[in-house]
Amino acid sequence: MGNRLSRIYTRTGDDGSTGLGDGSRTGKDALRVTAYGTVDEANSAIGVLLAAPLPEPVRALLTTLQHQLFDLGGELCIPGHAAIQAADIDALERHLDHYNDSLPPLKDFILPGGGEAAARCHLARTIVRRAERETVALSRSESVRGEALRYLNRLSDLLFVLARVLARADGHGEVLWDHARRHA
Repeated sequence: MGNRLSRIYTRTGDDGSTGLGDGSRTGKDALRVTAYGTVDEANSAIGVLLAAPLPEPVRALLTTLQHQLFDLGGELCIPGHAAIQAADIDALERHLDHYNDSLPPLKDFILPGGGEAAARCHLARTIVRRAERETVALSRSESVRGEALRYLNRLSDLLFVLARVLARADGHGEVLWDHARRHA
């Protein structure tokens, strides 16, 4: 692939608009831009997670997820484009089942924490949840494929499970919400 950007600034967005992948322009505050911008933010948060020490299988999975999130951002940036497929969602569910099988059942709420990698994973999870909410908002006014919504939903679930796995792998353990603390 040749150079796609010879300069980073174009001045075309100085009026508060931005170009979509189909060549059309919209406001930088449009629901579509907010949705794919938050997908990009989630991808960046996974990049921050990848900067922490991680078990190699988790690292490989997260790298795959980054590529898929980039694909999803493209799907949201180009109205009518399809990049995320049912097979991608099925793969997330298989990873969810695989990693969740080794965890004890939840009996309490978990607070974000449990070591550096787990905390970073929780942050990525919450950003993916926001991306999901913003994509749902977009879907109420414009066409969004169901695969995009299901992917974000499963991805946040997977990141929650991975945060639990990472908290245990790091030796910190999960941080449980102490609901009785106010009554003691």
